[in-house]
Amino acid sequence: MWLILAFLSACLLGFYDVFKKKSLKGNAVIPVLLLNTLFSSLIFLPFIIGSRQGLISEDSLFYTHQYGWAEHRYILLKSCIVLSSWLFAYFGLKNLPITIVGPINATRPVMVLIGALTFFGERLNLWQWLGVIIAMVGLWMLSRSSKKEGIDFRHNKWIVFVVLANVLGAVSGLYDKFLMASPANHGVGLDKMAVQSWYNIYQFFMMLAMLFLLWWPTHKKTTPFHWDWCIILISIFLSAADFAYFYALGLDGAMISIVSMVRRGSVLVSFLFGAIIFREKNLKAKVVDLLLVLLSMLFLFIGSK
Repeated sequence: MWLILAFLSACLLGFYDVFKKKSLKGNAVIPVLLLNTLFSSLIFLPFIIGSRQGLISEDSLFYTHQYGWAEHRYILLKSCIVLSSWLFAYFGLKNLPITIVGPINATRPVMVLIGALTFFGERLNLWQWLGVIIAMVGLWMLSRSSKKEGIDFRHNKWIVFVVLANVLGAVSGLYDKFLMASPANHGVGLDKMAVQSWYNIYQFFMMLAMLFLLWWPTHKKTTPFHWDWCIILISIFLSAADFAYFYALGLDGAMISIVSMVRRGSVLVSFLFGAIIFREKNLKAKVVDLLLVLLSMLFLFIGSK
């Protein structure tokens, strides 16, 4: 069940990347990210209120536990990590083709895998190792294909931004496992709905401060903001993707290394839209590499049965 949820999360995450790319075209990054956190907070606010007022039962999937500062400090740290990753990711995606950003994002599971093996003692079977290795080869080939588009990975600051976003994203993924794991398994044992709800709310207030302190004083000299309906879709698809992701991590036997790898399958969705909607270049050279990614996902599924 947790693997099916991971695949669902990957699909939703792919559409999230597409809507994010569309919203950022010729648009100011900080206001777009602020609105994303606002709409995401509004999605989960009714669950917080409903749970507190007794309108949502404790056995419901959407029940949100109430915590004190001892627990909320962990969620606040989660917000800081994720928001830092998002800032780098949004600026990078705005200035790079989505068919380049996708493959770079797909290297994140390598970092998560190393962390999972190191900190959580996870072990992969033969099928899973084959899936991981094939995925890494395919994604490495995919990233090399981008050189034909004239982008020098070593001297492009937006590439650095995307890499930093992935490092922070990997840290966030490992931290999620720590937050979801029970105290008996050396975790905090937090409720997944509480984590997802409150980290969005904390991020909104952080972005609100950033908007007035950093963007507003110079907004007339920088890229202007314009409304795009895809901004709402960013929040909807991200919230749904994260819900499936957190729910998967909360199930017995869920492996963060595999969940993280499967979620990077979102690159397939973003690739298709990059070809059809954004008309990006050098697509033929990337098809074989994407087939390797698909093959790796099949091996991961077989190994987790």
